[in-house]
Amino acid sequence: MPWKVITEFSVSVRLFLLSELGVPLVPTNDVHYHHVSRRELQDILTCIREKCTIFNAGYKLHQNAERHLKEKVEMERLFRNYPEAISNTRIIADACKFDLKSLKYKYPSELTTEGRTPMQQLEYLTWKGANSFYGDNIPLKVKEAIEDELEIIAELDVPDYFLTVEDYVTWARKQGILCQGRGSAANSAVCFVLGITSVPPDKSNLLFARFLSKERNEPPDIDVDFEHERREEVIQYVYNRFGRDRAAILPTVFMLHYKGAVNDVGRAMGLSADVVKQLSDAYGNLTDEEITAEQLDALGLNHQDPHLLKVIELTSQLIGFPRQLGQHTGGFVITDGKLSDLCPIFHARMENRTNIEWNKDDIDALGFMKVDILALGMLTCIRKAFDLVQSHYGKTLTLANIPEDDPKVYEMITAADTLGVFQIESRAQMSMLPRMKPTCFYDLVIEVAIVRPGPIQGDMVHPYIRRRNGEEDVDYPSEEIRSILERTLGVPLFQEQAMELAIVAAGFTPGEADLLRRTMATFKFNGMVSKFEQKLINGMTSRGYSEEYARRIFKQLEGFGSYGFPESHAASFALLVYVSCWLKFYYPEVFATALLNSQPIGFYQPAQIVGNAREHGVKMLPVDVNRSQWDYTLEAKQGQYFAIRIGFREISGIREDEIAKLVTGRLKPYTAPHQICDAGVSVATMEKLANADAFRSMDMDRRQALWEVSTLHDRPVQLMQGQPSPSDYEPEVVLPTLRLSEHVVQDYATTGLSIKGHPLSFIRHTLELLHIRTAKDTNQTENKTVIKTAGLILIRQRPGTAKGVCFITLEDETGTTNLVVFPKLFDKYRKDILHARLLMVEGVVERTDVTHVIVRRIFDITKLLGNLTAIRNEKQPVLTLSRADEKASPFVPMDKPLKTWQQPEDSFHKGRNFK
Repeated sequence: MPWKVITEFSVSVRLFLLSELGVPLVPTNDVHYHHVSRRELQDILTCIREKCTIFNAGYKLHQNAERHLKEKVEMERLFRNYPEAISNTRIIADACKFDLKSLKYKYPSELTTEGRTPMQQLEYLTWKGANSFYGDNIPLKVKEAIEDELEIIAELDVPDYFLTVEDYVTWARKQGILCQGRGSAANSAVCFVLGITSVPPDKSNLLFARFLSKERNEPPDIDVDFEHERREEVIQYVYNRFGRDRAAILPTVFMLHYKGAVNDVGRAMGLSADVVKQLSDAYGNLTDEEITAEQLDALGLNHQDPHLLKVIELTSQLIGFPRQLGQHTGGFVITDGKLSDLCPIFHARMENRTNIEWNKDDIDALGFMKVDILALGMLTCIRKAFDLVQSHYGKTLTLANIPEDDPKVYEMITAADTLGVFQIESRAQMSMLPRMKPTCFYDLVIEVAIVRPGPIQGDMVHPYIRRRNGEEDVDYPSEEIRSILERTLGVPLFQEQAMELAIVAAGFTPGEADLLRRTMATFKFNGMVSKFEQKLINGMTSRGYSEEYARRIFKQLEGFGSYGFPESHAASFALLVYVSCWLKFYYPEVFATALLNSQPIGFYQPAQIVGNAREHGVKMLPVDVNRSQWDYTLEAKQGQYFAIRIGFREISGIREDEIAKLVTGRLKPYTAPHQICDAGVSVATMEKLANADAFRSMDMDRRQALWEVSTLHDRPVQLMQGQPSPSDYEPEVVLPTLRLSEHVVQDYATTGLSIKGHPLSFIRHTLELLHIRTAKDTNQTENKTVIKTAGLILIRQRPGTAKGVCFITLEDETGTTNLVVFPKLFDKYRKDILHARLLMVEGVVERTDVTHVIVRRIFDITKLLGNLTAIRNEKQPVLTLSRADEKASPFVPMDKPLKTWQQPEDSFHKGRNFK
């Protein structure tokens, strides 16, 4: 009897015996996928999990495609001999009465003193803070705002939340940790007087409904930024304050993207490693969401190969699948009782961290309140800068006592001299600054908010700039519109303005206006846009506004679905923008040192930060075993500013504990390498120091130092310590001298920067023979001039709002050049753009407030870098790509939704045909 028949017979016998014994039966289907067409993807996932290929998976795969959700009719057919089994499924379903809404969340309520209730405690702290900040003369606007907010907080019964945030913010400030609230919480006068946020309510237009409203009936959400190097102290304080059984961090679900999906599918489908890498690069490097037949041909692959096409098809299906569970950036859930009574808890891989298994969306749906303890690198940088100013200039600086609205600082900002400062250092921001010409703090608020996808998509940027520069008249159809939009010249740039327009001009309630804002982020998917569009237009036309104006306003508000800033959030960030710019202008060496010691933060690598500091007249000193510390340090003034000594932290592969031994043993200057070895530093670390050219104070360059360090391997130790080694008897060797260009290459290889020179300065003569201009010459060239320029690639960006345009920044020894590459040209020169190190372009100079080169032709001239060393090597390690470079990030145009697998209209398989 065939095996299949035996199996089916034995199953039937077992079912018959169970039914005869009166054991209730329930049919199930071991579901692994919802639709039969997903069987192939299930097999791929099995291969990924089992680390095998589809060719050798064997019995690890399921025998057929039956493990999908079946319709009722199909289940009744399969179990036609046991109709009661089908009925039992309904009995079980009816018995499952649990509802997640039955979980009762209660916020901790112990943060009170002197027998006060939580609300009384909040009122006490609020008015105490208000009197502390304003004295006895609290502005009427602030007083009324506090009273209104306290009334809403009491009605929503959330005073405990504010007390919790105030508690850890107060603790952090007592520890000397810089912190600042941001986001919609900056709309709250209560948050300001409690010390949570830093923007005075009497100097801004508050819209508390953006933060908290009766109509939404949702818990508040306060984000507080802390110094990124000290945030863990605050996190551990929260754990200790409430206990690990009551506090835990939220998780984050990481989804599969292009590179991860094609790597997994390619390996599971048995493709070779080199083909998988080719596909991975093609998917992930600034490309569209599809890979075309032309691209496959360019990779040397057969675009008609069915096996390859199947890989691409399955990759598109796998994109968006959950990959792993990670930790939220700082979202905490805190409960009054045991957290484990509400949701599962698990230990994170990080030491002293515990997480719950439900993510942000889950707890939002259940009404759990969370607090956000976030990290901001610029706060670390500012705190370190304050410390350096105190120790070297004797001045005490705080966020509150920095002089406001300094014209010289705004002149620097207008000149786009903002490399390294907070928020306005990107290429897009630098291009906007000369057009904006900010002159006051509120201009910075607008600058922070305007270069965002929301305003760009809503066509708000150009009208605002034209009106600001007097090129377009500002018109307000009514005084109520003027009161809302006057500060932004009639253009709605902030989420609060969008909400105020809906309230004042269209008759929305504050809750409806906030729902409009929230819906905008998902309007393309939930279909509610038509409802709000009609309500807004009808509301505005019924109040006397023209339909054309109403539709224009709605089009602008639509842009906020692509991410627009709340004004309160922009104001919080603008404060840090101004402080960082003030520090950069008056103390460039202090700011550069603090920024370098706070890495990694911002857009740029240390090489660009160091170069920019030198342009501002700051003297840079090399890393040295007798003078450097782990961090960058300031030394005696050389000219107007203190000199900056490069720290050991910049040397690749160096450990801080090894450097601590070197510094501790440096009671007097080292005079020979073996003294450093005697201090406990390993020979491997000393080799890295020698490679970094850190022995100059011993009159040894890197080659001589490496030779000397190599002799330490056979140095006598323990009982034989102090005895001559075999190396002592070797004849003295005269080593060939390294060329300066070779030193520069080695500097880049070991520290990522060089103060000896720029790589392109050594091949400038060759570039001049090719009529290639420097970056400085290019930026001074007349408008519409056709030129050639070249440089090391610093940044490649292809923002979703740019409709396929690629922006590239090149760097040479004189500065940077901004390139604009249009989509067709990008497709033509894709390989050169993505893989070149040294790029030459021919194009037309476009000079307005900023200078760009509109590219016509592109050439990869990386081969010229081979001339930097005696042994020719085209892949010299001289590239210092900015952190903003998007070569490793997928490009998905905002006007082209990602194409993924589409579920068939018939969700369930009705036939019996297997693939």
